[in-house]
Amino acid sequence: MARTRVSFDSAGIEIAAHLYTPDSPVAGRRPALVVGHPGIGVKEQTSGTYAQLMAERGFVSLAFDAAYQGESGGLPRGLEDPAQRVEDFKAAVSYLITRDEVDPDRIGLLGICASGGYSLAATGGDHRVRAVATVSTAEPARQFRYGADGSQDPAVFQTLLGAAAQARTRAARGEDPGVMTMFPDTAEQAGALGGEHGVEGWEYYCGPRGHHERSAKYLAWDSIEKMASSDVFRAVPLIAPRPILQVIGERAVTAWMAVEAHQAATGPKELHRIPGASHVDLYDKREYIDPAIDKLTDYFTTNLGK
Repeated sequence: MARTRVSFDSAGIEIAAHLYTPDSPVAGRRPALVVGHPGIGVKEQTSGTYAQLMAERGFVSLAFDAAYQGESGGLPRGLEDPAQRVEDFKAAVSYLITRDEVDPDRIGLLGICASGGYSLAATGGDHRVRAVATVSTAEPARQFRYGADGSQDPAVFQTLLGAAAQARTRAARGEDPGVMTMFPDTAEQAGALGGEHGVEGWEYYCGPRGHHERSAKYLAWDSIEKMASSDVFRAVPLIAPRPILQVIGERAVTAWMAVEAHQAATGPKELHRIPGASHVDLYDKREYIDPAIDKLTDYFTTNLGK
């Protein structure tokens, strides 16, 4: 398996990516996957792990940094723009089609966490995608509006919208609008705010478990306004008759979002639970990742060939 630094254009923004290519001999072109990272992740974290492991199973795999994040271009930094995130997936498909080693008729999407929602929307609007799978599915706008477990007081999001409005006013006056910090200072504070899910997220992004210097751990305030009107799950019914696989942790508090997407799907669909796993466990713990990779390999082999 070889990893190569590549880049491609997405609506005028340069996207930085790693292309993982199997080194085993094969006759003809290979099936390929676009692998998207969680909301504030980068390609060197979870998506890179999955891309590498799927390449070892015979799939050309492209892990990329979303626009405005990681090594990709775009201003303001840290912007979470659902429409652009969907476009990034489609642009990645366009890039893979230009590769000599890729069969353009056998391309799939694999989205993790926030990219799970975005990959579903991209598949709904792009018939070049033959199959889509997600891991720890999340829909960012829903998570901001309703919380990771779906029980958040609506006043919380209204407060965020108020802060975003104030940031817009500061920018109009030529002042620094600031950013929305995603994590408190300690794991204990994260637990007080978000329970076990909050602690695990803090440990992954802020601690040695998964920290990466280019994972910004903040969002531009404009992101909140874009979440207010976004609903990427609206495209899910358009995926049929192409298949959907969602892999989620048995203990994931975010599972309600995967269930909602599953219920909206009108074609072949499967919701596969990994015993004992939480949402974040599927980011980096091999005892949970390995059975997920086995399931993804079977799924993509069935639907894309090998």
